[in-house]
Amino acid sequence: MTNLLARLYQIDPDVVVIDLENPSRDVLEQLFQVSKLVRRPVAMFVDQSDTGMIVKAIEAGVSAYVVDGMKKERVKAILDMCIARFHAYARLQNELDQARSALEERKIVERAKGLLMKHKGISEEEAYAQLRKRAMNEKKKIAEIAAAVVTGLEMLG
Repeated sequence: MTNLLARLYQIDPDVVVIDLENPSRDVLEQLFQVSKLVRRPVAMFVDQSDTGMIVKAIEAGVSAYVVDGMKKERVKAILDMCIARFHAYARLQNELDQARSALEERKIVERAKGLLMKHKGISEEEAYAQLRKRAMNEKKKIAEIAAAVVTGLEMLG
């Protein structure tokens, strides 16, 4: 399976198509691990399956899991759907990552404002204004300045 992963990195395909007549659980587990790492649309065609395998395939990022094998008359439509689903999922994942990052930045800014208010005896507005001014002067994001403030003031006790 390591060779498969190395080969995929070497070829750098747009889509990974896997065709297994009668997959064993071990083979499927290995393929699911590969599909997590390649970050490409993965279409898996199998002749037999069960609910557990389908769930694991979805968790591993397989974009299309088709039971009843690969039939040439439906391959193009399945691959088109696989690619579209992969891109939709990637967009959602990106939005989720951005939302999490924004939330973390917001938390650190709030923490820094609280520490500045306590340490300097200033209002929330003044604390935010100081963070913002420093960020502009240093051409940095306010969250970067806030993180430095939190680190510094927490070290002072």
